[in-house]
Amino acid sequence: MTSPAAHDPNYTSLRTELDALTTEAFRPDLAEIDRRSTLEIARTMNGEDATVPAAVAARLPEIAAAIDATAARMARGGRLIYAGAGTAGRLGVLDASECPPTFNTDRSEVLGLIAGGPSAMVSAVEGAEDSKELAVEDLTAIAVADRDTVVGISASGRTPYAIGAVEHARAIGALTIGLSCNADSALAAAAEHGIEVVVGPELLTGSTRLKAGTAQKLVLNMLSTITMIRLGKTYGNLMVDVRASNEKLRARSRRIVALATGATDLEIEAALAETDGEVKNAILVLLGGVDGRRAARLLHSSRGHLRAALHSAHSAN
Repeated sequence: MTSPAAHDPNYTSLRTELDALTTEAFRPDLAEIDRRSTLEIARTMNGEDATVPAAVAARLPEIAAAIDATAARMARGGRLIYAGAGTAGRLGVLDASECPPTFNTDRSEVLGLIAGGPSAMVSAVEGAEDSKELAVEDLTAIAVADRDTVVGISASGRTPYAIGAVEHARAIGALTIGLSCNADSALAAAAEHGIEVVVGPELLTGSTRLKAGTAQKLVLNMLSTITMIRLGKTYGNLMVDVRASNEKLRARSRRIVALATGATDLEIEAALAETDGEVKNAILVLLGGVDGRRAARLLHSSRGHLRAALHSAHSAN
């Protein structure tokens, strides 16, 4: 018996589109995976996951170009804004939420928008991903501007919400990045910087929270982390802009100052007290031979870049 949906032109069109996507492809070699032992399935899944870094590596030039462009916008006061639906949207929200404690960014500097709003983080909001208009409304609500960067995220590269976000942002002059896991995607075509990390068919057909989700997480890690490095949020590989909001982070702050300066515990405590717990300032006090107020002025003048502030301090001595 033929399903009524099979006679629906929209259903036929959607099925044709999905059939053409690498991320939706069926793997005949895994058709009886449920009959394998748990250890065999785990080994198979681990082997599939191991292919993801190579797929990301193939796109490093495009990723680096997008990062440099993003850092330039943020250095002028722009924001980094992620927009996606489902797993892709959740990954964007996750990456944005990690930036304040890691890099001491303001919560308005890196934002994650998910189709359907905050409730979609834990429950699917039916139909939200199919609306370009909803993406425009969400970006308008946060007053997206030409100095901002908007990253549309979609495993398929065809999600209307992500495409709508990129199209609207680009129309007003914002920098746009389209991150997908299929070649020749509509999302990459809509964006100024298209990043297509093709990871191939999933272990479970169409379950793009797996390899595609892992690939997107790896790229977002690079995008936010390296952008923050370019903005002077680190000193070497130390998180000198870490926000000490709990006891673990306060201990980490002291350890970072120790690693950067080699100072004694007493010297570190004194420097942190003088700089109200600001790690970057405390390091400048210890390595630059300046007091807390002078450290703050030097960092302000260097736009937060510790190496430049240290150079200024040593030049003045």
